[in-house]
Amino acid sequence: MKVLILTHGTRGDVQPYAALAHALRQAGHEAVLGAPAAPASLAEPYGQPFAALDDGPNRLINNPDIREAVETNYRGLRGKKAALTVIKRTKPLMVQVMADMAAAADGGADVIVHPPGFPCHHIAERLGVPAVPAAMQPVWVPTGTFPNPMLAGVTVPRALNRASYLPTRLLLRTSVAGVADRFRRETLHLPRRRGRHDVLRTPDGSPVTVLQAFSTHVLPPRLDYPSWVHTTGFWYLPAAPGWTPPAELSAFLRAGEPPVYIGFGSMAGTDPRRVGRIVAEAVKLAGVRAVLVSGWGGIHLDDLPDTMLLLDQAPHDWLFPRMAAIVHHGGSGTTGAALASGRPQVICLFVADQPFWASRMHAAGVAPAPQSQRGLTPHSLAAAITAAATDQGMAERADNLGARIRAENGVHTAVRILETLA
Repeated sequence: MKVLILTHGTRGDVQPYAALAHALRQAGHEAVLGAPAAPASLAEPYGQPFAALDDGPNRLINNPDIREAVETNYRGLRGKKAALTVIKRTKPLMVQVMADMAAAADGGADVIVHPPGFPCHHIAERLGVPAVPAAMQPVWVPTGTFPNPMLAGVTVPRALNRASYLPTRLLLRTSVAGVADRFRRETLHLPRRRGRHDVLRTPDGSPVTVLQAFSTHVLPPRLDYPSWVHTTGFWYLPAAPGWTPPAELSAFLRAGEPPVYIGFGSMAGTDPRRVGRIVAEAVKLAGVRAVLVSGWGGIHLDDLPDTMLLLDQAPHDWLFPRMAAIVHHGGSGTTGAALASGRPQVICLFVADQPFWASRMHAAGVAPAPQSQRGLTPHSLAAAITAAATDQGMAERADNLGARIRAENGVHTAVRILETLA
């Protein structure tokens, strides 16, 4: 079968979908990955067919208002104003992204896989093929087991757990409905219909097949997802064929005890130099060595001490198992990679679903209490790093949970489910 995978965002957002494309091709299917040009390096080493999409909302990442919104997690009146600004600025940037996604579908497909936050189901409707929302966070399908993870810090009575997922869907409708209607009318030549913006329903109103690319092992117990929702386990992209670590990394690893990994991906607050100073001082206070991945400017250091090595990037499946602990921002992809490595974690959260993953890692006993980026101090971070790197019980729990996570092989489960649709 031919599967068109359409996604957007930064490298961390795209990587799980690249993993699915790679697994589909390994299983003998045809897969085309449509994503912004910047993460194209994820596809190139595997010979993965790639359709470059306009950068769209990615252009806003370094905007000061966006950085402040990320740092404050949209809290307070200022945060709500920032959220409205993000929506307002995102809408016009989506127009070309959607046009490029439609162009990527010109070659046809048997199935379209997409993030629930992008209205690619309209393209599938035009082709007359199934659309499969693939969620990286448990925020799209309501459950009575736990409240919407996007409402971190808000107390929700258990009876209202399901209702708490409604704001996410309303926000999606507010964000893209106008662009989607114009896209349906002018590009896809589709008529208006009732329920057209519901990504969880087919055009005839029946439920779609939903893939959730995370593990039930880290969710609260007694889940009640419907049968058409498949929680497969995390999706991992293996290191590229022939990849070898740079000489400086190999030398650094040989030079002493296993270091800690510190990286916050594409997350960047308003003062990366402040974060850099905190990280450097915390590493010193904890008496550890560290491999630092600065990401999209989230950490800035003017002088790098001998105890720290700066990397542009390295495959998580190779690097993380060699670390004493993983310090990260709590994105679903990095959380999944840290889980698979079997190493303890320290989560310094920013925004969105990150507080949820941070709380789940702490509840699982594989991470100390979460650290908020806004309230981060050298001493609090040093204490968390020390706990993660030295607590034997935490290390054993991380190792045991990692074995269960790896055994799921989530991306291959996803391939088998997609094979039933074409």
